[in-house]
Amino acid sequence: MGGQVIAFVGGGNMAASLVGGLIAGGWDPAGIRVAEPRPERRAEVAARFGVPVSADNAAVAAEAAVVVLAVKPQVLRQVATELGPSLRGWAPLVISIAAGVREPDIRRWLGFDAAVIRAMPNTPALVRSGATALFANRFVSADQRNLGESVLRAVGMTLWVLEEQQLEAVTALSGSGPAYFFLVMELLEEAGVRCGLQRDTARLLTLETAFGAAKMALESTEDPATLRTRVTSPGGTTERALARLEAGGVRLAFLEAVEAARDRAVELGDTLGAD
Repeated sequence: MGGQVIAFVGGGNMAASLVGGLIAGGWDPAGIRVAEPRPERRAEVAARFGVPVSADNAAVAAEAAVVVLAVKPQVLRQVATELGPSLRGWAPLVISIAAGVREPDIRRWLGFDAAVIRAMPNTPALVRSGATALFANRFVSADQRNLGESVLRAVGMTLWVLEEQQLEAVTALSGSGPAYFFLVMELLEEAGVRCGLQRDTARLLTLETAFGAAKMALESTEDPATLRTRVTSPGGTTERALARLEAGGVRLAFLEAVEAARDRAVELGDTLGAD
């Protein structure tokens, strides 16, 4: 990655996380540029990371090896349409982290057969513990693929999907997934309070339990169902609790919730890509 320039169009939280991760991983701040329309945000990013920051998207993207489109999905069409004529001159790798906006639409707005990677990171990327799925179109070279993966790996783990439509399932699972776990944490904390614990005690126990369970699952070769069975003693407290959850339909509720999120991702893609 030495000597290559990466340009971020949009300086929001996710872009800032990527910039911070890249610098922490050894990328020279002089090789990173950020375009951001808000003056106060430009000042904040420049002060925090020591990178060149400008309000001019085209100037920031000029001759960059990678251009990361880190703007809201609703404005991506305008940004891509405006950048397209200049990007065509040197054909950089374009990475979009805008949820729901499909690769053919991005390429159409750019106005040429751009090498495009769609990335679906999730919010734990803000603490460099993200899970990001990537899809590359047919114009992405092997070197660009490696480069794109390196950029997103700066904020967590990455994996590739073979079909773009799989990103809709990724959006529903890992993109929305942190909210599902936050809800479980919220409810466990509340349950602890109802059972007589102080709120700060219930919260700490909830968070450490969630962290420990995730760490066990990550480090184990066994699937979650097996791990669950191993901590569920016959006739014990855990068995009683799980039986109540099952009776309440928690399993079906989770399956239907993720499917509903996937269906909404499809709807948003149709809407955002419409002419």
